[in-house]
Amino acid sequence: MNVEIAPVDEHTGPARHFRIRLSATARGARLARHLTAGQLASWGWPYDSGGNRTASLLVAELAANAVRHGRARGRDFGLRLTLYPQDTTLRVEVTDARPDRLPPAPGTLAPAGPDAESGRGLLLVEALATHWGTAGGDPYTKTVWCEVALR
Repeated sequence: MNVEIAPVDEHTGPARHFRIRLSATARGARLARHLTAGQLASWGWPYDSGGNRTASLLVAELAANAVRHGRARGRDFGLRLTLYPQDTTLRVEVTDARPDRLPPAPGTLAPAGPDAESGRGLLLVEALATHWGTAGGDPYTKTVWCEVALR
């Protein structure tokens, strides 16, 4: 079960929400990216817009991390998108089943070595998002979230 998490910044007015549970597999992570792009298109950010491409990339990175580092046998991961239309901010939340495996704190990420085949995903999140972090809602899950301006 996904836990409601309050945004870091206070946004005013009504928000739009999208929420889904997906299998903790590469296919589920890929589907999260595609569903994000489609949902943003339905909210007015076309597939080829910069905001849609950036948000889709952020979801792809967080979902891939949920599958790779947050997978627990037989457990799904959750994706939640919240759009605050007043300031065109999108909050992305990916919830996985491994609260014991926290990513490094924002601002403390070490660059991946030049020969490393992985380790750059959260660096992309940190570079593209206006804010990001983690939250624990219960003893069984953790949520990695980020916010991005879609302008």
